[in-house]
Amino acid sequence: MTDVEENVPGKDPGDAESRACKPESSGPTREDKGSLKDPPSQHEFQVYTYVLSVTGLRDTVNDVSKLSSEIGMSHDFHMEEKVLPPGSLEGRIKETMHNAFWDHLKEQLSATPPDFSCALELLKEIKEILLSLLLPRQNRLRSEIEEALDMGLLKQEAEHGALNVPHLSKYILNMMTLLCAPVRDEAVQKLENITDPVRLLRGIFQVLGLMKMDMVNYTIQSLQPQLQEHSVQYERAKFQDLLNKQPSLLDHTTRWLSRAAADLSAPLPSGPDATDAASSACSSPGEAANSPEPLSPTMVLSQGFLNLLLWDPEDDEFPETLLTDRARLQELEAQLRQLTVLASVLLVSSSFSGSVLFGSPQFVDKLKRLTKALLEEFKCRPEEEAMLTVSEQVAGEIHQSLKNMGLAALSSDNTASLIGQLQNVSRKENCVRSVIGQRIHLFLKCCLVLGVQRSLLDLPGGLTLIEAELAELGQKFVSLTHHNQQVFGPYYTEILKGLLPPAQVLETEVASL
Repeated sequence: MTDVEENVPGKDPGDAESRACKPESSGPTREDKGSLKDPPSQHEFQVYTYVLSVTGLRDTVNDVSKLSSEIGMSHDFHMEEKVLPPGSLEGRIKETMHNAFWDHLKEQLSATPPDFSCALELLKEIKEILLSLLLPRQNRLRSEIEEALDMGLLKQEAEHGALNVPHLSKYILNMMTLLCAPVRDEAVQKLENITDPVRLLRGIFQVLGLMKMDMVNYTIQSLQPQLQEHSVQYERAKFQDLLNKQPSLLDHTTRWLSRAAADLSAPLPSGPDATDAASSACSSPGEAANSPEPLSPTMVLSQGFLNLLLWDPEDDEFPETLLTDRARLQELEAQLRQLTVLASVLLVSSSFSGSVLFGSPQFVDKLKRLTKALLEEFKCRPEEEAMLTVSEQVAGEIHQSLKNMGLAALSSDNTASLIGQLQNVSRKENCVRSVIGQRIHLFLKCCLVLGVQRSLLDLPGGLTLIEAELAELGQKFVSLTHHNQQVFGPYYTEILKGLLPPAQVLETEVASL
């Protein structure tokens, strides 16, 4: 019945057994850190099981693999309780059921004589939650909770009508004060002012739900290196089990890598940005055909990952090794598309605004915020229709800003030309959009080869105004591909042995990336 309404990153619950006064932040003690050296497989299993229950995922291969992959890819991974929209059907049903339960409890406690059956079940669940919040070394507190909330004794008291619910609630609050993270102190203190026993129990459950989330995030943070290492082993083992049952499970993956190798072997494409891409330190896909350097597994795999960002949604032959990451790749693809349009809008706008206006960081930041907000409409409206709103408002903002700075405002002809060029950005074949798209792909390719930070040092023209957004996109893309290579590297190496000459495969094995 826990009803959580707030999401926060995990905090260190602290050592309640050794001290009641908690500092604002703390980490595992030496005793904690020493215990982390032991194989954490059982602890990991408990973490995965609890996180699955919190998120509503099921204990299936796909859900556990998804969770394992999330933890493996993100260094700052933390769980957040699912919060339903206020007016949603699911939210209304949940609220109705919870209200009905607490109303029933109030009726039971108000009866003569009182009925403590629901209260006993609540106390039992509270006891289990409190015990789950303890660290392994907190044996004294464990014994104290077991004694104070002895369900056999409480049941006897209930049968004789002597169960003191307010007294037990007071004990539970004192224990929560010892165990909660500093961020929860205020919430626990507010509960002490509640006199109604049913409202108090409901509030206790709500705050305990937050404390459970704090504990699981603290545990994930403490075990992050081990969880990341074991997530690779777990995902690979689960995939191998499936492969043993379905020998054709790598067919789509093989075709995906074959297509990437073919793309690299194709002639250099002609286009407005071909010369620029070819001259970059990170070569364009077709440069390999004009370079004496032979194809390598790294090149093929990088091209394969880049192709996923342009995947045709009608193509059902998505590589099996990336099915778990498909939703994340679709999010990256949407982010890539938005950045392409954003950079195109800024590039076109700068040609009409002059260096003075675009030399103002405040104006550029304001124009970016305006354009980003308007681009959100791409999710629910056709691009051409949404782009009309973008072009009109951007043109209006530029016109007004020029006037405010005492510069010559846009003429009616220039305004119409600007609006027209911005509208044309909605077309995928638009020259500016095509150039920007190629350059962002080139940046992402450099990220795979050189890393994000080095790639940011020499951004292609037209991308400097979205440097922060590109860094975020590049980091997400690199994290995803790196984790995927760690898990499926051995399979990729075997596939590439059939696509590339043996010497090249041995030279750079995917498993060692």
